[in-house]
Amino acid sequence: MSRMDFDSAVALLRRLIATPSPSREEGAAADIMEAELRSMGYAPHRKGNNVWSEACARDDSKPTILLDAHIDTVRPSAAWSRDPYDACIEDGRLYGLGSNDTGGSVVSLLAAFDFLAQRPQPYNLIYLASAEEEVTGAGGVRAVLGELGHIDFGVVGEPTGMNPAVAEKGLMVLDCTAHGRAGHAARNEGVNAIYEALPDIEWFRTHRFERVSPLLGPVKMTVTGVQAGTQHNVVPAECRFMVDVRVNELYTNEELLAEICCSVGCDVVPRSTHLCSSSIDVSHPAVRRLVASGRKPFGSPTMSNQAVMPFRTVKVGPGDSARSHTADEYICLDEIREATGIYTAMLDGVVLSE
Repeated sequence: MSRMDFDSAVALLRRLIATPSPSREEGAAADIMEAELRSMGYAPHRKGNNVWSEACARDDSKPTILLDAHIDTVRPSAAWSRDPYDACIEDGRLYGLGSNDTGGSVVSLLAAFDFLAQRPQPYNLIYLASAEEEVTGAGGVRAVLGELGHIDFGVVGEPTGMNPAVAEKGLMVLDCTAHGRAGHAARNEGVNAIYEALPDIEWFRTHRFERVSPLLGPVKMTVTGVQAGTQHNVVPAECRFMVDVRVNELYTNEELLAEICCSVGCDVVPRSTHLCSSSIDVSHPAVRRLVASGRKPFGSPTMSNQAVMPFRTVKVGPGDSARSHTADEYICLDEIREATGIYTAMLDGVVLSE
């Protein structure tokens, strides 16, 4: 049985970087995580490319904490100046695709999980290496939440500089259709669907929802695509446009959708409503420990697996979000070491009902 010390964590991350794992193609990386957990003496479970393990047999009288970080990556861009799968260490930095987003969290959370599992804790503990986060896919964390039982609190590993994201914006993408009537452009006939769409597009541009979050600011709506017409001499009967809606934690997606539908004349169809905003009070016992150690809580504009978790979560992990999805991505070795210590200090012996 092996233990997950710092050197083991770095070695594991290098193996993961060397194993291409774009979203929906994480099978080999999941194999690595499953084998690693077995070598550490755990009994991992797997569904698709999601791998998880409990620290010990569940005690239903205790609350349960979930530690989650994703093993999938985006695909490398042409801008890389080095092999994105080389996992090279230079000047204290480990370079490679997924090193920062979120390989550092994968291994530091695993090291913390292993440390916490060796000591009596007032909670059940589950570690999850999840798939399809970068594409918010149905085969990712959503596919396994039902397998994990009741969860009271989650730690989502993402690069935040180990500052806790205590609120995160949700997302709705709306497909909108304004209707007109086709006619010949040379004659005064038909109803131009583009002109019918303009008042609604202007509403999306200018409308301000009442509730403004001190952490995330206002709800933000952006028209990001318009499609209408196929011939220069035909008045278009339909104008379709797409709206990106970033939701703060003061609204539910369903609440916003109802208000939008009552305010515009076009047809509005959401692609989904499950990518929800989230928040957690800074007085939560685990978050309070982070703040007491000097970490700064903030609101995150970017989404993570928090969006599909129906329980309280905090997003916190090593690295810098600005490095994510960039060429020559890296994680500092000191960031991994520091993160493991911060995770364990945050969770060791924490009583969720404090």
